[in-house]
Amino acid sequence: MYDEHWYSFAPEVQQSRPSGAKTRHRRANSLLQQPEETADNNIPEEPLPALFEDQEDVNAPPEATVLRRATSYSDFYDIGSHGGPKRKDKKKTKERRNNHNLWDALMIPASAASTLPVEQDTYDDALSQELLQASQQEYLLYHDQLALTERHLGTLIDDANSALKTLESLCQSFRAVEEQTTSFKAQCDDLLEEQKRLQTLADEVGTDLHYYAYLDNVSRRLNALGAGRLVDDDAFGDILANLDSCIEFMIKHPQYRDADTYQARYQALLTKALHLLEVGFTNRLDQVSGELARQITNTQSESARHALAYGRFEEILMNSYSLIPNIQRVILGAYDQNGQPRTGPNVDIFANTANNLFHAYFVVRDRDLKPLTQHDLATFHLECKESSIDTAARNYVKQCFERSFSEATLFRNIFSIEAPYSPNPKSAFAALNSHQRSLVTGTNIAPIATNLQSKLQTCDLQTICNLVGWVTNEYLLVDYDEDETPFVAHCRELTSRLLAEHLWTFTDGFFDAEITKSITKAVVPPEALKLGVTSTAEGGSSAAFPVVKRAIELLVLFDQSMPKERCQRSSPVIFKLVRETIAALQRAEVRIKAAKNGTDPDLFLIKNLLILKNELLTLEIGDVRNGTGTGQATGLGSSIQHLGQIWENLPTAGNLFGLVSSSVSTFSSYIPGSSLLSRAAGSITGSGSGSTTTATPAESQDAGEQLDELLRQSIYAFTRRWAAIFNEAKVKAAVGGKNLTQLERELDEILEGAFATQPEVVEKLKEAIQLDAQAQLTGGGAKAGAKEKGSVYTGGSRASRGSSRRM
Repeated sequence: MYDEHWYSFAPEVQQSRPSGAKTRHRRANSLLQQPEETADNNIPEEPLPALFEDQEDVNAPPEATVLRRATSYSDFYDIGSHGGPKRKDKKKTKERRNNHNLWDALMIPASAASTLPVEQDTYDDALSQELLQASQQEYLLYHDQLALTERHLGTLIDDANSALKTLESLCQSFRAVEEQTTSFKAQCDDLLEEQKRLQTLADEVGTDLHYYAYLDNVSRRLNALGAGRLVDDDAFGDILANLDSCIEFMIKHPQYRDADTYQARYQALLTKALHLLEVGFTNRLDQVSGELARQITNTQSESARHALAYGRFEEILMNSYSLIPNIQRVILGAYDQNGQPRTGPNVDIFANTANNLFHAYFVVRDRDLKPLTQHDLATFHLECKESSIDTAARNYVKQCFERSFSEATLFRNIFSIEAPYSPNPKSAFAALNSHQRSLVTGTNIAPIATNLQSKLQTCDLQTICNLVGWVTNEYLLVDYDEDETPFVAHCRELTSRLLAEHLWTFTDGFFDAEITKSITKAVVPPEALKLGVTSTAEGGSSAAFPVVKRAIELLVLFDQSMPKERCQRSSPVIFKLVRETIAALQRAEVRIKAAKNGTDPDLFLIKNLLILKNELLTLEIGDVRNGTGTGQATGLGSSIQHLGQIWENLPTAGNLFGLVSSSVSTFSSYIPGSSLLSRAAGSITGSGSGSTTTATPAESQDAGEQLDELLRQSIYAFTRRWAAIFNEAKVKAAVGGKNLTQLERELDEILEGAFATQPEVVEKLKEAIQLDAQAQLTGGGAKAGAKEKGSVYTGGSRASRGSSRRM
C-alpha cells in the first residue's frame, strides 16, 4: 500500500567533526520513540532505526544548562565589578534592536520617519542568521521531523480513508456477489438433484438393460461348442447366479416389455446349464467308478475295501477344479444346510436337478459297493445257520449302522448338506428316501428291515422281542453319562426310524397273531374253569385262569421289548390283549354258570380281573386305549385311583352309601397294586344269585374302562348274592334251616381258596357282604319289621364285627 520512500523521510547526513573537538552535550531521546515494553512482554522488539536527532553537529550551539540564580547585590555599583561589561553589551544590543521604536516614542509620523537616515546596524544580518540557526539547530531538526511525521500521518490517514472506502465498496460488492451466489447455489442444488435423479435413473435403466442384454452373452456361451467344459469352471457358478437373478427380475416386473418372453428364454437356458452340470457330474462319477470298482472287487481285505470305497473315492471325486463347488451351489439353491426346502422362483428347477444328481450318485455308489453289501448279507446268513439268529441279527445291525454313518459322512462332504428325518415331502430326506436300493444309507434303512424280517419270520415271539428290546436299549435310549458323538446321534436316528417304520409294526403283527392264537381262540378244558388254590411261593397269579396267565406273559414280554412311552400310551396291542382277555373271561363265566361245577362265577371273575389289573399297574400301564380307533387317547386321560373308588360306586338299597364309605375308602391300603382307573359306572341290573353281569360293548375304545366296569359288576353281584343268602339263612334258622356258622365256614373256605395270599381282600369282601345285608334289610322298611331287624346277618370274622361296631 505504501512505498518505501515514506519510511526514508530523512537523508543520512553525516558531518565530519574535528578529532580534537569534544561533545559538549547530548540530545534527549526523540519524542517519537515508543516507550519500552514491560517485562511481562516476552516478544522481542527490533530497535527503531537511528534518527537524525541522535547525530551530533559540531556547529550546534552548546547544550542548554540551567542558569544559576541571580546573585543579590546590596549595591548596584557592585554589578559593574561582576558583570558590567556583559550587561552593557547586551544593553547596547537591545538598544540597537529597539531603535526603530524610538521614533514612535518621539511621536514622529511615519512619513517623516521614512525620510530620516537609517541607523546602521553594527551587526551583520548574515552572521545573525547563522547564529540564530546555530542556536535553533535542535529545534529546527525537531520541526522538520514533526513536519515530516505530520505529512506521513496525513498520508496514512488518507490511505486509511481510501482503504475504508475500498473496503466499503468491497462489502457492497460482496453483498451483491452473495446475493448472486445464493441464487447460483440454489440453481446448482437444483442441478445436483437433477443430476442425482438422472444418475439414479441411468443406473436403473442400465441395470434393467443388463437383464435384457445378458441374454445374448449367455446364449452364445451355453450354445457354443465345448460348453460342457464350463461346468468345471468358476464362471459357471456366476452363470447360474445371473440366470437366477434374471428370471427373478422378469417375474417381479411383468409390466416390462417382453418380460414373459425373456423369462421363458432364461428358464430354458437355466435348464440347459443344469443339464450340462448333470452330464458333467455323471461323467465324473463314471470316471471315478471305473478306476475304483475293479480294485474293490479284486480286494479281499475289509479294511482295504473300506479305504477304497470311502477315503479314496472322496479324494478322487473332490479332485476337480470347480465341478463339486458348482454342484454344491445348485444343491444349496434348493435346500438349506439341514435339508429343508428353500423358497424362490427357481427352487423347483434346482430341486429337480438336485434329485437327478442324487439319483446318479446313488446309482454309482450302489453299483460300486455291491461286493461289500453282498459280503455283509452272506455273513449274516452264515451266522444265522451257525449260531443263533439273535446274535447274527445284532452283528448285522451294527455293521449296517457303521456303513450308514460312513455313507452319510461322504454324502455331507460332497453335497454340503445333511438329510435328517423330515416329514416335509419337499425336503432332501424325502428326495433321498425315494431312491430305495440295496445300499444302506442315512435315509435308506429298508434293506436292514427286509433282511431281518426275512429271518425273523420263522422265529418265535420271544426271539423277536429280544432283538427289538436290544435295539431299543442299545441305540434308542439316551445314556446321560456319556457325551453324544455324531455316530451315536446318527445311530439313534436310524434306530428310531427302523423301529417306528418297520420292526414295531412287524412285532405288533406277531403279537396280534399270538393273541388270536392263545387268547381269542384258546381251547379251555373244563378243569381250568375252577378256582385253583393260590400258592404262597408262586404268587397270586399261580392259580389264575390259563388265558389270564398267557395274557400276563404277553404283557410282560411286550413291556420288555418296547419303551415305556409306547406301552403306556394307547398301544393297540395292549388294548387288544386286555379286551380279548376280558372276552375270554366272560365266556368262561358263561360256561361256569352252565356247568354248575361248584365254582362261583362272580368270584372267578373278581380273582382273574384283579390279577390282570394288578399286572397292568405293576407294569405302569395306565391308559388302555385303542391307538388306531376314534377314541385314541392323547395322554393319560384320567388319574389313577384306588380300588376303593369302585366300592363307592356300588348301588345299595335305600341309598345307604354313607354307611359304607368310611370303611371301604381304605380298601386300597390292604391290596397292594390294586389301583384302578376310575370310570363312569354304568347301570347294573339284576339281584341275588340269579343276576347276570353285563359288560360294556366290545366296540368301546377303552379296555381299562371295560375291565373296571366288569370288575365292579362282579363285586356287586357277589356281595349282594351272599348278603341275601345270609339274610335268608338268618330268617330260616328258627325253623331248622342251615346254620349260619356253616355258611360262614363255607364262605371262608371259598375266599381263602381264592385269595390265600391276600387276606385283606378276604376281610373287605366279608365286610362288604355284611354291609350289603344290612342295607337290604333296611331298604325293606315296613316289610321287614322289627323281627327282621333283629335277625340281620352280623357274622364274619372278628375283625369284621369290630369294624361294624365302630361304624
